[in-house]
Amino acid sequence: MWVFGYGSLVWKPGFAFQSSKIGFIRGYKRRFWHGDDFYRGDKERPARVATLVEDWDAHTWGVAYEVTDTHAEESLQYLNMREVVLGGYVTQTVEFTPKDADQAPLLALVYIATASNPIYLGPASDKDIAAQVAVCSGKTGPNVEYVVRLAEFMRLFCPEVDDEHLFSIEAEVLNIFSDSGGIESPKQNAVLLKA
Repeated sequence: MWVFGYGSLVWKPGFAFQSSKIGFIRGYKRRFWHGDDFYRGDKERPARVATLVEDWDAHTWGVAYEVTDTHAEESLQYLNMREVVLGGYVTQTVEFTPKDADQAPLLALVYIATASNPIYLGPASDKDIAAQVAVCSGKTGPNVEYVVRLAEFMRLFCPEVDDEHLFSIEAEVLNIFSDSGGIESPKQNAVLLKA
């Protein structure tokens, strides 16, 4: 069994897996349109986290994790609590294409939040999304960490990919902190967030 991550799962899977592959799925674009009132926000200030929106011309890059039979039940229970119960996502099966051209596509489970979810926030400008990200924090930390770590993953493992939506929101968030005398770069941000 394979699980595809495109948000915090790329840098914080939290479950047992045997191997992982960088790659993409077709037909979806990553958007910060879903609300989070637990991990990165709260009931008063829901955070902005990633979901997938159908777009037949798009590709979304991330990580596919191989879960063995030995850990399948435990891993699925963890993911169900993290993504479905507390996150409001639903599951779908998608075709994942590994970055390495010599590897064949495979089917993977993916978690997607839809507009029918009560905490779904929907579209907003990158500037408005960044303003919301900059002030939200939840049980696992600030919303800004989620955005910056995801952008760092893309730069490190998919440097040829221009994730315009993600990078634009990151830039807007960093501008907010820069204007307020705070953090100025993704690397500086990452250091401060780990402290």
